[in-house]
Amino acid sequence: MYDLSGKVALVTGAGGEHGMGRAIATRLAYEGANVVVNDVTADPYAREKSGWGGLPDLVRELEAIGRQALGVVADITDAQQVDRMVQQALEQFGHIDILVNNAGSRPGPDRVLVVDLAEEAWDYVQRVNVKGTFLCCRAVARQMIARGVGGRIINISSTAGKRGSARYAAYCASKFAVIGLTQSLALELAPHGINVNAICPSLVNTERVGYIAAGLVGGGDAGVEAYRDKMLKEAAMQAPLGRMAQSSDIASMAAFLASEESGYLTGLSLPVAGGLVMD
Repeated sequence: MYDLSGKVALVTGAGGEHGMGRAIATRLAYEGANVVVNDVTADPYAREKSGWGGLPDLVRELEAIGRQALGVVADITDAQQVDRMVQQALEQFGHIDILVNNAGSRPGPDRVLVVDLAEEAWDYVQRVNVKGTFLCCRAVARQMIARGVGGRIINISSTAGKRGSARYAAYCASKFAVIGLTQSLALELAPHGINVNAICPSLVNTERVGYIAAGLVGGGDAGVEAYRDKMLKEAAMQAPLGRMAQSSDIASMAAFLASEESGYLTGLSLPVAGGLVMD
């Protein structure tokens, strides 16, 4: 266990019931942090009809752990909304010690061959995954520098940011970019005691897998569920450790990187992939 008592974390893209954002937010709360959680809408997967209510339910969950929590709806691709989100966090808690850039583009029309890839689909992926991460890093880093006590920035990249895959060009390009941003920012912020690292998960069993399957199948509900199941089984079979990644695996790495135990680590892009990717 790590001691994050008195720390304040901001986790983007946290509204999904089975997502990495929720898992990271709750893990940081169990470690002692108060948490600001964000998504582009209060309930980004409302159509799933599982009874989960998105950010409001997550805030109640974090408060039940015994932590203070704040839910903020904001589009991370909009600089003004990002700045307002950070300002709301500062008004509530006074500071931000940990930023986890978890929000990502929803898969779909981008999962095609490059020759068939629409410019709009390419732009959407880069806007969310690259620009959104940049805007959040910039806004939070500014207040971390001004406060003068260091901090932690954790960017969620992907194993797709370490090697390309057919029909994933837009996504791979964006996640490679996140690693480059992480390395550059680590160098810039090191003099201020701010560590910047990236987590690179393999396929994780979240709501997003269904959207990936739909994009690869080519639209429509026919065959999507079967293809989703196939993706999950293949992910488990391909990983040397014999199972696919879970949101809790990503949350464990985030908790480590947020803690003092990782104090001499910066600029890294760490695969959480069960041995599938090792560099």
